[in-house]
Amino acid sequence: MRRIDSREAQGKILSNIGACAILLIACFVVCLAPDKAWALQIHSSPEGLYVHQLAHVLFAFSMAVLAYWLEINRFVEERGWRLIQISCLLFLLWNLVAFTGHYVEVRIPADLIEGRAGSWNQKIMIEGDSIAVVYYFLKLDHLVCVPAILCLFFGIRDLYKRTLIAARDK
Repeated sequence: MRRIDSREAQGKILSNIGACAILLIACFVVCLAPDKAWALQIHSSPEGLYVHQLAHVLFAFSMAVLAYWLEINRFVEERGWRLIQISCLLFLLWNLVAFTGHYVEVRIPADLIEGRAGSWNQKIMIEGDSIAVVYYFLKLDHLVCVPAILCLFFGIRDLYKRTLIAARDK
């Protein structure tokens, strides 16, 4: 077993603190002076939307296959895998909601949406139009996506903890 002397240990600690300080300063500077936030992606029509919709279909299909595979191979008997399967089913539902939301979005009359496209201050006029209500609720897809991400996180964390316990017990 290799021994580490105190000077070497102090050097490693200081280099880690220095790296963390540089990272924190860089994050702080980026937050203070943002140029553009590319979190919102507008798809050019129609090719961008077609590719995006195809991605939703393929992601939904892969989540359905994974959920089924976990079930038939009896992985879901463990808590971590069961949470991952729930995550797959929620991601499947999210993809269906998002796919439908994009479909409705291109068919909604332009006069029902007030404000500049792609801005944060757009408003939808719901009075008397059922498609506007459907569109509004389909835009709440994050209410399905966030629980899916949380289930995936907790499932992976549970598997990690079980692995640590199993390794310690050996």
